[in-house]
Order: sequence, then structure tokens, then C-alpha cells
Amino acid sequence: MIPSIDLRDFLSGNPEKKDEFVQSLGKAYQEIGFVAVKGHLLNEGVSENLYDSCKSFFSLSDEEKKAYEVQGLAGQRGYTSFGKEHAKGRNEGDLKEFWHFGQTVIGDDPIKMEYPENVFIKEFPSFNENGLLAYKQLEETGKYMLRAIALFLHLDEFYFDDKIHHGNSILRPIHYPPITSEPKSAVRAAEHEDINLITLLMGASAEGLQVLNKQNEWVSITALPEQLVVNVGDMLQRLTNNVLKSTTHRVINPPKEKWGSSRFSIPFFLHPRSEMRLDCLTNCISDENPIQYEPISAGDYLIERLKEIGLK
Repeated sequence: MIPSIDLRDFLSGNPEKKDEFVQSLGKAYQEIGFVAVKGHLLNEGVSENLYDSCKSFFSLSDEEKKAYEVQGLAGQRGYTSFGKEHAKGRNEGDLKEFWHFGQTVIGDDPIKMEYPENVFIKEFPSFNENGLLAYKQLEETGKYMLRAIALFLHLDEFYFDDKIHHGNSILRPIHYPPITSEPKSAVRAAEHEDINLITLLMGASAEGLQVLNKQNEWVSITALPEQLVVNVGDMLQRLTNNVLKSTTHRVINPPKEKWGSSRFSIPFFLHPRSEMRLDCLTNCISDENPIQYEPISAGDYLIERLKEIGLK
């Protein structure tokens, strides 16, 4: 089991409850890198409607879906077809297809020039509407999670706020289709760490998610329907000089009797603005924990990683 916490404690206005939330979150992120969060800001109806419209979209023919695959975008928006992405260090494509919703920039923030426009499907308008709603609600939830992380790290509570405002975050509805023949060595998602600051995962439609614990054992993770699973990504691990752990995880293939069933999953990858520095925080460097990483910006780091996983 991964630790479970309630975001309402952080938002309660009660200093003791708030601090307890911060310490529980920090301890979990030092030890396993994952928590289950209830009391978050994702509306249950939005979540259910998005899953329903996901199933409708992914049931379209390959030809219909490929109409939404935009060449030259490194998969940043719209549809990415089956088997295109692979884990770092592997050549086999993962057994999945997915969609990307990205940031909508309001106002005259010049960062708007960095982002492609979102792609919208005509067949199921509710997919577009619920995708954008879920994006905003998960982004807002992530903002409070990062405020708690900032306090745990003895930073100003609002340290991350301007760094994630109009950040390069991605909402990714994923479909793992039924497995029709013995996979050579491919799995639904090979072992990997996420690239971003934190990932917020809406409950998946089938089991299969596993994390690697400190004892080097794979542990299955299932969230209750009202929970989000929130984990540390490599950018946050890098920023904190490994004080907070980006845990290796994977999605394994189901037992053979369940090969005929699809799996749906919708993670929100919370990214900062490209100019954010990921240079290790000085208060995370010590004689016991000397500096582990070279200075780099979030934008340059993202490009490096997208090349490694075959999207760029």
C-alpha cells in the first residue's frame, strides 16, 4: 500500500493539520515517491465523463484517429498512434496509443508562442470539453501539492507558483488495447520514471500499475475511486538533488485470461515553464549528499528526454 493523505487537511486553515499533511507527503516522497490523495479538486463527474468519451474516441478506426496525429509536433498535441513511444533505454514500443491535451494560455504571456494549439476532435465534443476541464482541475490540485512540497523543503510556500503558471503540462488519456498475440518482450508501459515535476493519475480502469520499492520489489498500486495517485518526477528529483525520489514504475500486461480487455489511464504530467532552472537547491546539498546533477533548464531537459523515449 502507498501512503494515503487528504488534501483538505492542507487547505483547512488549521496549521496543525496543514503541517501534518506536509510532513506525511514529504516522508512518502523521500521513501517511495508515491502517495494516494483524496480531497483533491478533480470533479468526479468530469473524471467519469472523460473516461466515457476516451473509450468512444479510442474505439474509432485507426484511419479516423490518425486524422488527429500531427506530424512534426513530437506528439505534444493530439493523437499518438500505437507503439510509437518506448521507455528510455528500450527499443520496443509500449503497447499503447494516447492523446495529449496541453496548456491554454490566457492573456498576453509571451510563452504562448512556445506551445502548439490544442487539437480537438469533431466526433465527440465532450472529449474536448472534459479534457480541458480535467486539465485545469488537476493543474490546480498540483499547485497545492507543490506548495506542500515547497514547505517540506523549507522553501517559500509559493516557490513553484510562478514557475508552473502557464507551464508546459500535459494531460494524457491512454488506451492499452487488448493483447491479441504473445508479445515478444513489449509490455503495456516498460519500467520508467516520469520526466516532469509531479504526475497526478486519475484512477485507471484496470490493474497493472507497479512501483519498484527500496527492497527492489515490484509492488502493485491501486487507488480507490475517489483518490489520485501523485508521484515525483525526474525534474523534482533533480531539483532536490535526490532528496525526493522519482520512483521507477511500469504497467504490466494482464494475465492471459484478461488479454481481451482494454485498459484506460489518464495521467496529468505537471511541467514547469521552460525557463525554470533545475539546478540543485542549495539546501538539498550537503557533505552527506554532494551535488549529483549538472545545471540545466526545464526546457532543455525536456528536449533531451523526449529524444530518449522516441517522441522527438
